[in-house]
Amino acid sequence: MISTRSIDRHGRFARVMEHASGDKRFKILEVHMKKFQFRHDALIEILHKAQELFGYLEDDLLLFIAYKLKLPQSRVYGVATFYHFFTLKPQGDHTCVVCMGTACYVKGSEKVIVAIEKNLKIKPGETTPDNKVSLRPLWLRRRSVP
Repeated sequence: MISTRSIDRHGRFARVMEHASGDKRFKILEVHMKKFQFRHDALIEILHKAQELFGYLEDDLLLFIAYKLKLPQSRVYGVATFYHFFTLKPQGDHTCVVCMGTACYVKGSEKVIVAIEKNLKIKPGETTPDNKVSLRPLWLRRRSVP
């Protein structure tokens, strides 16, 4: 089982690299990584550039970034999913972001979400079938201080 997974991972990576060789966006991204000297602490800036170039961060793109920065895939994926400004799915032409923090919720943000769901027939995190509007709730995370 272990050897099969590593073969699958290697095969998937080979497909990513083959696809990347013909796409100028990957070359631009690689130049951006080189600007930061492929440093691990530049991961957020590199993810920003990748999302700017591709529109969203698909799995193969995250794999490419992990390989080039010599980081575990889990670390790249973890950063991409932690911050709300990164998206792993294609977004609509317009993104409706609704604050769901305590103050916004108290002032009725839930009603805004319900109205958008009713009118556009999409749930939070989804995009309309015509790819015009995406609905993204913004959950403000509070970090605990040690």
